[in-house]
Amino acid sequence: MTGTPRIAVLGAGHVGPVIARVALDAGFPVSIAASGDPEKIALIAQFLAPGAEPRWAAEAVEDADIVVLAIPLHKFATFDPALVAGKLVIDTMNYWPPIDGVREMFEDRRYGSSEIVAHRLPRSTIVKTFNHIGYHELDDERRPAGSPQRRALGVAGDDPGAVDVVADVVERIGYDAVRLDSLSAGRLLQPGGPVFGVSLSPSEFERAVRAEAA
Repeated sequence: MTGTPRIAVLGAGHVGPVIARVALDAGFPVSIAASGDPEKIALIAQFLAPGAEPRWAAEAVEDADIVVLAIPLHKFATFDPALVAGKLVIDTMNYWPPIDGVREMFEDRRYGSSEIVAHRLPRSTIVKTFNHIGYHELDDERRPAGSPQRRALGVAGDDPGAVDVVADVVERIGYDAVRLDSLSAGRLLQPGGPVFGVSLSPSEFERAVRAEAA
């Protein structure tokens, strides 16, 4: 992928607009979509992610290089896999039964939640990140490269090229990317994992995931 990738954010709740805003600040062109008419999210975009273009989901995805899946988890069961076929998809969702209730689709303990997402979106390339940091922190804790306070974020996926693309987005937004070599390893980023909701430096992050995986 050459040049600056275009990002489409699917989801205009808590997480989506923040990701749109920090990506815009980092110089990425961004569109944002919800499940219906873009006019319904125009005010949200204007105030929470000024500069993000509200669009119909299909139009936003069509010319995007990266699609950020930031919809409520309970809506994923009715999400159309064809919408993101052939796309690099960042899965930011979490399965957290105390919050979401029990979702049968995500109850297979053999797999992490992003692996289950990947099974349902077989024609997409799935990379997991942004799920283990609070949406308010994602905005507040950005730091320039080289800052001693710069926080690490994990980036997990089975396709090394796709992981590199997403890691570059993470770095440009203001975090140090720590690559995990499989989508299965993305389980370490989920609720209950060693790095979920914890602010760590890259070396601390790597030690935490190594200790858990050992």
